[in-house]
Amino acid sequence: MIFLKEKNELEKSNFRYNLMTAGVYLIGIIILITLFNLQIVNGAEYRENSNTRLTRKAKIEAARGSILDRNGNVLVSTEMQFSLEMYKSKTEDSQLNSSILLMTNILEKNGNSYVDPFPISIDPFEFHFDSEEELLEWKDKYDIPETASAEEAFYLFRDKYNISSDDVKEIRQILAIRYAITTIGYSTTRSIQIADNISRESAIQLQENSQNLTGINIVVEPIRVYHTGSLASHIIGYASRISSDNQKEFEKNGDTYEYAVDDKVGQTGIEKTFEEYLRGEDGIKQIDMSVDGTVTGEYTSQEAIGGADVVLTIDANLQEITERALEENIMQIRNGGFGQPVEAQRRSSSCNECKNWRNISYGKLSRL
Repeated sequence: MIFLKEKNELEKSNFRYNLMTAGVYLIGIIILITLFNLQIVNGAEYRENSNTRLTRKAKIEAARGSILDRNGNVLVSTEMQFSLEMYKSKTEDSQLNSSILLMTNILEKNGNSYVDPFPISIDPFEFHFDSEEELLEWKDKYDIPETASAEEAFYLFRDKYNISSDDVKEIRQILAIRYAITTIGYSTTRSIQIADNISRESAIQLQENSQNLTGINIVVEPIRVYHTGSLASHIIGYASRISSDNQKEFEKNGDTYEYAVDDKVGQTGIEKTFEEYLRGEDGIKQIDMSVDGTVTGEYTSQEAIGGADVVLTIDANLQEITERALEENIMQIRNGGFGQPVEAQRRSSSCNECKNWRNISYGKLSRL
């Protein structure tokens, strides 16, 4: 009886072992079939897709809310603009240079400017540095002989970037972008901004030539527009790119909102005080590109949510009359209209800063 019991247990153990062995073999066969299907049957197709498609995430910047007076007159609003950015792509210098030349020609034709940090101008050839010491440091950094003239340095950079053109103007256009790429940097996932606030004509023409332009992407982003110029600038304030001081202030105040390095935040006035309500929430989009930098698809994975509007208690018309009257009286005081001439000041230094910034950024995006 004991012998039969041990025999039955051994048979059960062998059955379980054989079952496990069969399971392992079955799983192995399935894996081998899957690998064969991936590498042999459909290998060429998958390799082609892998070599020709890159997916990148990009931010969709949320529009800041508007600022209105008590009567509903819009003092500050957000409008959309076209910007041009570029990603790194697997292309030869010759293809990249020809792409840059075509891109800059389109922008110049439509009166749009682009990034240009290259410190040498042509016609005549001249260096643009604040001091001789700065120039020597720059030459040492890029292995340019100390005695090299601006023209000699210019052509050394042409050779460095393998630019085949002999036209000085074309070389200078290509150098502007190639040098910006070198100094600012970009990658397959992080772009460099080539131009902002470009015209609709440029955006259309760049899109039409996208097959010949490596790594470019047209972005629609919001810009801050101050419709009344410097009116009530000491009240409204302004928004500009976030700084380290802003980050420290947010941390101190316990603000948990995550800002990116290129976000714009309120710096003074209403723009700062109501930052929490005005800023909105950024969205996310996916950009599909081939390895040569051609955009093959784009879709939104998370919509941006615009900021809330803020209505003030001031009357814009009354504010304008008051400021004009104040300015006229100050001029009279300075000219001795009320007795002895006095060097009266129109605003405090902090408000003057607001006014000066507003005069620069009136109707434009704040890029400070």
